[in-house]
Amino acid sequence: MALKRHHKILIGSFSFVVLVLIILLGFMNYTLYVQETQHYSNLKDTLSELQTSTQTQINSLTTNLVQLQNSTQSTQQQINLLKAGTSDDFSGIIQTALPSVVTVKTSAAQGTGFLITSNGYIVTNAHVLADANGNLASNIRVVTNNQNTINAQFIGYDGNMDVALLKISGNYQALTLGNSSKVQIGDKVIAIGDPLGLQFSVSEGIVSAIDRQGSNGLNDYIQTDASLNPGNSGGPLIDKNGQVIGINNFKISGGENLGFALESIYVKQAINSIAQQNLNQTLLN
Repeated sequence: MALKRHHKILIGSFSFVVLVLIILLGFMNYTLYVQETQHYSNLKDTLSELQTSTQTQINSLTTNLVQLQNSTQSTQQQINLLKAGTSDDFSGIIQTALPSVVTVKTSAAQGTGFLITSNGYIVTNAHVLADANGNLASNIRVVTNNQNTINAQFIGYDGNMDVALLKISGNYQALTLGNSSKVQIGDKVIAIGDPLGLQFSVSEGIVSAIDRQGSNGLNDYIQTDASLNPGNSGGPLIDKNGQVIGINNFKISGGENLGFALESIYVKQAINSIAQQNLNQTLLN
């Protein structure tokens, strides 16, 4: 049966409306998709900016914490120096210096040394490393203040100055070599070492004389009444500023409190000479 004209119009109109609705729905879906895509992109950018901002703040906070820690350490060191400079209280300087002092052990003897760089270079007396025949002893070990025992590498020595250079692995707190040419008679000093095997012992005294002659015939030694005994050899002689003004070397037997330390300016020269010959570099400026 053939459709009448008004039926055709009705069906056509209905089809047109459906088609328009389909087109509208498609357009709306597309618009929503574009908006969602844009929102997702904006959200992704926002998250990225937040991550960058957060990381920047974390880095800034870390830097501030490190600066604060360094500032605190510096302030404490200044307090320690102030205490030592205005009284007889060396406790702060001793506390700061002890982590830089080590016990040096070999198959033949035991003495003292101290760190001169943060990457593990140690200075001691050459005779601490010698056996009974004057040869380099074997199995050189270093005992740190926290009782860690570490095998040490022998770098070289200056026999005339009785100075030897060792190296251990790791990072450490180092002592600073001061200018011994500014040392005056009567200055207060402390000696740190292992007298008779008593590790990390501290004795206090004054500078009794300067430019004393040593067994090498050179007038390169500070005389001190700070108690020195076998085992102190190679340890630091430290002034009220917390700096090393000499390396404890020997004492005169039969007398009381007659100790001698090689002046720091000559220690520095010997160290750099050893480093130049064996490492092709200068360790101390």
